[in-house]
Amino acid sequence: MSDLRELYQEVIFDHNRHPRNFHAMDDASHRADGHNPLCGDQLTVYAQVDGGIVQEVSFIGHGCAISTASASLMTEAVKGKTIEEVEALFRDMHAMLTEKHPEQRDFGKLEVLSGVREFPARVKCATLAWHTLHNAITQARDIARTE
Repeated sequence: MSDLRELYQEVIFDHNRHPRNFHAMDDASHRADGHNPLCGDQLTVYAQVDGGIVQEVSFIGHGCAISTASASLMTEAVKGKTIEEVEALFRDMHAMLTEKHPEQRDFGKLEVLSGVREFPARVKCATLAWHTLHNAITQARDIARTE
């Protein structure tokens, strides 16, 4: 178990030190800002969605290692997925981090975040990027409905 925990920690540290898709996106079709006032994490998530598929996704901001690693892992996980798949993954990630591991879901690399559930104060750090992406998608959908 300690070898597995060390592997999880190394993945989190790697994504914190070298976050993937860490840049602003000028041509984003979806964008939202997220802030965790409890610890000061702040980020902006950008997505380029075309034909209902997330073509590109990125983020900028600052936060703790868990927040940055979660955002980095999220960008890798959702690229190429449909909006429906992203929303399902958002729900399952939220469940994994706050309740219990959804039996039917293979999280792949995202599994490294599952240990956060044992530290309730860190759950908001791990879910910030996910909630921000969810907000970007739903805000754009709501705007499209009113136009």
